[in-house]
Amino acid sequence: MKFIENIQQVAELQPDYLGFIFYEKSPRNFEGIIPELPKGVKKVGVFVNEYLEIVVSLIEEYQLEAIQLHGDESVEYIQRLKKHLPKLEIIKVFGIKDKFNFEVLTPYEEVVDYFLFDTKGKERGGNGVTFNWQVLQNYNSTKPFFLSGGIGLEEIDELESFFKREASQYCYAIDVNSKFEIKPGVKSVKKIEQFKAYCQKLTANS
Repeated sequence: MKFIENIQQVAELQPDYLGFIFYEKSPRNFEGIIPELPKGVKKVGVFVNEYLEIVVSLIEEYQLEAIQLHGDESVEYIQRLKKHLPKLEIIKVFGIKDKFNFEVLTPYEEVVDYFLFDTKGKERGGNGVTFNWQVLQNYNSTKPFFLSGGIGLEEIDELESFFKREASQYCYAIDVNSKFEIKPGVKSVKKIEQFKAYCQKLTANS
């Protein structure tokens, strides 16, 4: 999210999380004011290999309740962060394409709240394409994860199929972004509303 009016419109739909990207190379880089959000909507800061002091400063400035780490952040980095902010939700992102070694997740299990699986591509997120979800059949952890990477209304049938498979049992949330954009940082409220209705139906039937 980037612009106040759009933030307010999307927040009214009561998503569980709203993301704000603090990465200068991103066209969605956030430098504005976050308006007051409805109760239950968590503010998430998205960072890529940022200095720890800057991350802590922005968390405090914007009262962020969760962060997504999209870079090559180490276990030690996350431990230091948790020492500063023990109540902060930490989501560690890993890129996947057609295969992935899930053993690399093991050291992070004790220090993060969630994993997020995104499409490995040219950019650090926002590539607008899905990865091969069949890879998640090999997920060997019980840590809940976010499913991300090019998910939009066009993926509804694929999602329905995915949630019928064992690989989805630890899927905690669906992370959406580029497929709902009118332009970088501006989301289509109508499309998000449609997607939320679908997700509620899917949950009710599962």
